[in-house]
Amino acid sequence: MKYAFVAEHRPTFSMRRMCRCLNIHPSGFYAWVKNPLSHRAREDARQTKLLKGARKDSGKPSAVVDNTLDRQFDVAAPDTTWVSDITYIKTYEGFLYLAVVIDLYSRRVIGWATQSRQPTDLVLQALLMAVWRRKPKQTVLIHTDQGSQYTSRDWAAFLRAHNIEHSMSRRGNCHDNAVAESFFNLLKRERVRRRTYKTREQARQDIFDYIEMFYNPRRKHVRNGMLSPVDFENRQPNVNQEGV
Repeated sequence: MKYAFVAEHRPTFSMRRMCRCLNIHPSGFYAWVKNPLSHRAREDARQTKLLKGARKDSGKPSAVVDNTLDRQFDVAAPDTTWVSDITYIKTYEGFLYLAVVIDLYSRRVIGWATQSRQPTDLVLQALLMAVWRRKPKQTVLIHTDQGSQYTSRDWAAFLRAHNIEHSMSRRGNCHDNAVAESFFNLLKRERVRRRTYKTREQARQDIFDYIEMFYNPRRKHVRNGMLSPVDFENRQPNVNQEGV
């Protein structure tokens, strides 16, 4: 930045005087003039060019679907509308990524999965758990954001195979998936806080404890009449309790 300043103001001020004021050496400035981009900057420019080229030749873009849910977060029956999202947990081994599937009827986490990365398989594992647990007999609407995992062909194929309809948030609008965001806020405030786990496995075990031993069976919700998700479902007739 200093060298650029000197170059820009050379027509007005003495180069050597500006170098003295900015505490830089004239020889360094002349070297910068000959090669103004650092190695890092040149590499960034090269990578940017490659990415633009890959995007231009990548073919048909991933599918984005309508926002069918449209923030209608209160539903009258279980296994009619689910939401899914991804977050990350810090560990000394690196991030642990967590995907969840939540039933809007009771706010119960019905599927979840963790991995050290966030490929499409992460969200598919969470959704597979939800399908296995609930075994819905009718079409389910699942709402997600526009992340690459949710716009992939594998995700779309799984939805078609299991009679699940897809709804997507508008780009950059987290409020369209507010229930999933709210769950992640609770998880991090009530359990993770500012903790950094030693290992990913330690983090996974704590997430399991929070979801399966506290949040689902014991965490009271105002929306549920101060009942936990499990208790709220148990008070309603004909709610599938597979995988409890």
